[in-house]
Amino acid sequence: MTSKIIYQGELRTKATHIKSDTSIITDAPTDNNGKGSSFSPTDLVATALASCAMTIMGIAADNHKINIEGASAEVVKIMGSDPRRIAEVQIQIHMPEKSYSTKEVSILEKAALTCPVAKSLHPELVQQIQFHWK
Repeated sequence: MTSKIIYQGELRTKATHIKSDTSIITDAPTDNNGKGSSFSPTDLVATALASCAMTIMGIAADNHKINIEGASAEVVKIMGSDPRRIAEVQIQIHMPEKSYSTKEVSILEKAALTCPVAKSLHPELVQQIQFHWK
């Protein structure tokens, strides 16, 4: 088992990761009858895409002895309607201030764009990932 989710009422859940016993609270967003006081489930999907991209970049960086410590990402989730769904995820990945070779840039961008979450999402979901190399 990966996780256990408990519905706590008022459109809130508590998801617990079994192996680490860490928890995440989700709330429905304000535009869908919720309080918006925590990540919504769709926020987690969009955030997972960025987190996965950066994790796979980290694996590639380690394999090629490239330092990407301090890289960051900003995520924008755009909802669609009829049916209500995530229509687009926009991610801005900001790389630390250092000089990267053309080969390193290629390795890291390819890693990010082929992460497991990116490959698992519906093909109609627009994934806009932009890299900012200093």
